[in-house]
Amino acid sequence: MTYTTIIESFHQGHSVDAYRLFGAHFCYEAEEGVRFTVYAPHAKSVEVIGGFNKWDGKDHIMERTTDTGIWSLFVPSVKEWETYKYRITDWNGGKHDKADPFAFYSETRPQTASKIIQLDDLKWKDQKWMKHRSKNFDQPMHIYEVHAGSWKRYEDGNCFNYSELALQLIPYVKEHGFTHIELMPLNEHPFDGSWGYQANGYFSCTSRYGNPKDFAEFVNECHKNEIGVILDMVPVHFVKDDHGLREFDGKALYEYKNPSDANSQWGTCNFDLSNEEVRSFLISSAAFWCDIYHIDGIRIDAVANMIFWEGNKDRGTNEGAIAFIRRLNYYLNKTYPEVMLIAEDSSDYPKVTQPILDMGLGFDYKWDLGWMNDTLSYYARDPIYRKYHHNNLSFSMAYFYSERFIMPLSHDEVVHGKKTIVDRMWGDYDQKFSQVRNLYIYMMTHPGKKLNFMGNELGMFREFDEARECDWFLLTYPRHDSFLHYFEDLNKIYLHHSSLSKYDYDINGFRWIDANNEELSIYSYYREDENEVLLTVLNMTPVAHEDFKLGVPYKGTYTELINSERDIYDGCNMCNFKPIRSKKGKLNNLENTISIRLAPFGAVVFRLDKSKLVPEKKPTKKQIKK
Repeated sequence: MTYTTIIESFHQGHSVDAYRLFGAHFCYEAEEGVRFTVYAPHAKSVEVIGGFNKWDGKDHIMERTTDTGIWSLFVPSVKEWETYKYRITDWNGGKHDKADPFAFYSETRPQTASKIIQLDDLKWKDQKWMKHRSKNFDQPMHIYEVHAGSWKRYEDGNCFNYSELALQLIPYVKEHGFTHIELMPLNEHPFDGSWGYQANGYFSCTSRYGNPKDFAEFVNECHKNEIGVILDMVPVHFVKDDHGLREFDGKALYEYKNPSDANSQWGTCNFDLSNEEVRSFLISSAAFWCDIYHIDGIRIDAVANMIFWEGNKDRGTNEGAIAFIRRLNYYLNKTYPEVMLIAEDSSDYPKVTQPILDMGLGFDYKWDLGWMNDTLSYYARDPIYRKYHHNNLSFSMAYFYSERFIMPLSHDEVVHGKKTIVDRMWGDYDQKFSQVRNLYIYMMTHPGKKLNFMGNELGMFREFDEARECDWFLLTYPRHDSFLHYFEDLNKIYLHHSSLSKYDYDINGFRWIDANNEELSIYSYYREDENEVLLTVLNMTPVAHEDFKLGVPYKGTYTELINSERDIYDGCNMCNFKPIRSKKGKLNNLENTISIRLAPFGAVVFRLDKSKLVPEKKPTKKQIKK
């Protein structure tokens, strides 16, 4: 694509590769150097300043190359890793030293300059992965959500770098049965406490953990180990810091011109998503990470705040933002058809994961935050009263097939006084662990892909803190160590039993056996594919059942696959140690029954091998006559 074509598509709001023109690019123009290009339509003049000219731009004044406000300058002999900014003079005489919006690398906070880096020489060894990756609609997908700066830390408190994360995080994720790593935003951002969700460098891989080449090698290693990489992206708002995008050329450029629309509830600036150049900037940013870093999925944050003004339905829909979402997803799907597009959307706006041609938003997946809220509120409730809220757990299947959902227990659920997942369970220490084991069998056997935040698998009682690593010391305690093994075993069952993922979004992949046993607070259902049936029973009270009967879909032998109360998981060991042969007898509108042992707060999964089913005998002519 020529630069003229890029410029045209940039101004039309359809550019997916504006980063090939804008920013700092090594090139040869009579001699080696760097060409700087920036969009600043309201500027009177623009200079390039940096370490190479002692931050004095009088000899490096950029040329306005288009009437639309694109400025460019070739500077010879500039080296890789040099720092730079743009000194923008507005028409009132004000001067603004700004980081490059298209910078590929930046100084480490609290410094704010952009850095020149060559990304054309990245060495990729993931051709096999890239050839076979997919959107995983019919594959198992359990995402491990990670804050790169606090998963583990050095003894002196410093963060792991990308190289150290590759050495330790990837083997851990693979060993414990996760399929993908989702990294909280890696766009450059000034404030650690924002976790990356208040960014200013939309093309700049944060320097906190190393340089972009180190990050590319981290992705390489993930793909080598068959681990996908998902990145969070925040196209809703950006920081107000003076060196950033706010009033970039002396006037509102990336933000709305109306201050009431420009200022967000987080103390940041809202992107003007109806502005064509802003649309191109953000679409190109998402495409950049897919192109340059081979990212396998992008999770868009705070979609509700784009759909509705400030996320408030009473203010109505933001039609410009909705048009942007559709355009973003259209171009990403067209250009990178195997990359997953995930919406973190707390609204009930319809057709989020429906095709754009059907007036959907075009995402591949949506976080099921309703499931998360209903589930955690149910498990926090005293078991005496759970029968009055029985539909909290059964309700999700009433709407599940309206979208392609991911079941998330994310970082948002373990911060700001909400308590951690295990600590949100009702009861004392022992009861909390019994119920969190129950919860995870429910989660892993429920249709939909899965996401868990780092530390959930440890049974942490301390909330997420970006300044501290996960509480790895807990693994010296048997209860927490056994819980991690339980988590790993559940993940491996999920990975190796296709009935738990193949038909996630097919109505025939899930069947209730009994969704209405509110008196005993027991749920039963099964998942099925061509090879097997996996039947789940959940006991939500501390009452044991030695002879609990339930209907089953086929005549055959049901073998306990996993029990949340096995002694190896620090449970009471009330299990079904022998295979159970079904008996003829109608129950739960099914023709066969089994009788099982069900522990207090127990969750059990049984497996039926369909290859061993005995065909029902056909009635004889004599029996038919009778």
